Amino acid sequence: MPVVSEPVDGLGCHSGSEMEKAARMAGNSEMLDKFAADYPQGPHDKPQSMCPAFGSLRVGLRMRRTATVLSGSACCVYGLTFVSHFYGARRSVGYVPFNSETLVTGKLFEDIRESVHDLADPEKYDSIVVTNLCVPTASGVPLRLLPSEINGVRIVGIDVPGFGIPTHAEAKDVLAGAMLKYAREEVEAGPVASPAGGKSDRPTVAMLGEMFPADPMMIGQMLAPLGLAAGPVVPCREWRELYAALDSSVVAAIHPFYTASVREFEAAGRPIVGSAPVGRDGTATWLAQIGAAHGCSADQIAAAQNAVLPAITGALAATPILGTITLSGYEGSELLVARLLIESGADVPYVGTACPRTPWNADDQEWLEARGVKVQFRASLEDDCAAMEAVQPDLAIGTTPVVQKAKELGIPGLYFTNLISARPLMGVAGAGSLATVINAAIGNKTRMEHMKAFFEGVGTGDTAGVWEGTPNVREDFRAQNVKKLERQAKAAKAAEMI
Repeated sequence: MPVVSEPVDGLGCHSGSEMEKAARMAGNSEMLDKFAADYPQGPHDKPQSMCPAFGSLRVGLRMRRTATVLSGSACCVYGLTFVSHFYGARRSVGYVPFNSETLVTGKLFEDIRESVHDLADPEKYDSIVVTNLCVPTASGVPLRLLPSEINGVRIVGIDVPGFGIPTHAEAKDVLAGAMLKYAREEVEAGPVASPAGGKSDRPTVAMLGEMFPADPMMIGQMLAPLGLAAGPVVPCREWRELYAALDSSVVAAIHPFYTASVREFEAAGRPIVGSAPVGRDGTATWLAQIGAAHGCSADQIAAAQNAVLPAITGALAATPILGTITLSGYEGSELLVARLLIESGADVPYVGTACPRTPWNADDQEWLEARGVKVQFRASLEDDCAAMEAVQPDLAIGTTPVVQKAKELGIPGLYFTNLISARPLMGVAGAGSLATVINAAIGNKTRMEHMKAFFEGVGTGDTAGVWEGTPNVREDFRAQNVKKLERQAKAAKAAEMI
């Protein structure tokens, strides 16, 4: 059992370097270096979305016959469980509690192992996912020492610390990649079970990234002239789909940040194609690249393009979007949505995504920048708000705080996750899916201006709300607090020099 270090009280994912130092001292340097390579940090050194572990938790909770166990601070587990049920989880989340003594002595690991043995019922589960949150990761709790299977139930242990994974979107890849690795090793060891729906009679294209349910069906229709079929969507819904995904002829990195998953597909000898069939240009290029990766003839590729491109062109012309839009989000599909908006007629001067630049979104970046779009990878909230304030668009699409800021300025706003990514984007269905909601939002600009004028003068900051008198502002207290913060900063700087 490795020696674990006791974490400093009050530290969490937002403590940045201190938690990372503790994790490295506890023997997790190799894991953190791998995270840094797979998910490079941006200008901000802490997550600006919800806890990253929500991403991996969501993936596990959506899989059939999969149990989930969290190891972390009680407050973190409570928050993750709450938001998971808020987003529709219909099963329990296991939790192994700890205190300083069980953490430092290694008893926590023993408790985790005991809980996994208690859960491992092959009548109920194909797999159990155990996730270390920030404190157990920083303390070196060694999930790698858990047995790989118990009573035929697979045990998958992962670390998803907020100080190592920049976004919850990329945390989905942590679990998806770990499961693909496990499944690939099973395939290499011998025969495995067929998918529940049987094996496709045509070669398939596996798709990386959570998508609107209609999108895989649209992609399947577009692939038919190539002699291909739509394969599983990774993250999968059940374990046997992992085998089918690994058996696919080509892998489409629809969401471009699944670095660990791509590594497993490449180890299985599968070619990877980036971007997605969005809009006319995107669909034409994507079909050509998929066809080339599979070895299709030029005639097959042309037939596939001719079967769908005229309909997409007509749908785009029938549902134009007129107006200036700034776009930002943390789902990973922001560049794809921007392409679709531009082909629909919108002016999109800025696209920000919390996800990184990768080889699989290079084509999207090139296409957008050729049309004068500023593409900001690893965009911070400050980047997104600054762009929105500078452009003063007809509509701001973004995360909750961006939309809030836009509405304070009298600019219509739409939350990307719930209102944009919850719509089809691919093929003909995607070409007309955004116009109604976006044009309606742009049409609210006059209403937003009236609301802004109505509430003008109610105050902001200390004077927000309705007051019978002037708020009692204590400038002397503020000055004392500023000096206190300056002293703390100097002390921290001196400690770094030592």
